[in-house]
Amino acid sequence: MPLTLSELFDLYEARGGDSYGEEVTQLQHALQSALQAEQTGASDALITAALFHDVGHLLHRDAGAALAAGVDSRHEALGAKALAPLFGAEVVEPVAQHVEAKRYLCHLDPGYWDGLSEVSKETLVLQGGPMTEAEALAFIASPFAEDAVRLRCWDEAAKQPDLQTPDLRYYRPIAERCLIGG
Repeated sequence: MPLTLSELFDLYEARGGDSYGEEVTQLQHALQSALQAEQTGASDALITAALFHDVGHLLHRDAGAALAAGVDSRHEALGAKALAPLFGAEVVEPVAQHVEAKRYLCHLDPGYWDGLSEVSKETLVLQGGPMTEAEALAFIASPFAEDAVRLRCWDEAAKQPDLQTPDLRYYRPIAERCLIGG
């Protein structure tokens, strides 16, 4: 059964305090990503994508155990699948592609690797490493790839333990405006 928007927000209320190996919780990471999107003047859809880009970590039974076992949990696919009944492609596709965007950025700019957190470096290996030239050309030509790259940059920067953000309720009206048929 698909999640409702209320259930999605409830999931962040219930499990947002979970850690995923970074110095911030899942909720802090989500709020920081959304804030960065908002501060750059991103659309409501991209702000919503930034907020929910890692929801797959919260939906996975045990993402931490998967990482410890050296298994890619494919959180981006799990998250995109959960969001698809609620939102259109302008929200879902950047979420689905944000891991590929990390691989793309590491191909495009080898120095990007240096700025990744240790967890992002570890997961990049599980996710296939930097793209090849052919993969990079195909990725950037795909719809929503540029939005996914923007999202990926906010994602990596959204790991500041003491950053003040609006609370989760602040983003509800923004997400509501993005609902299919909303």
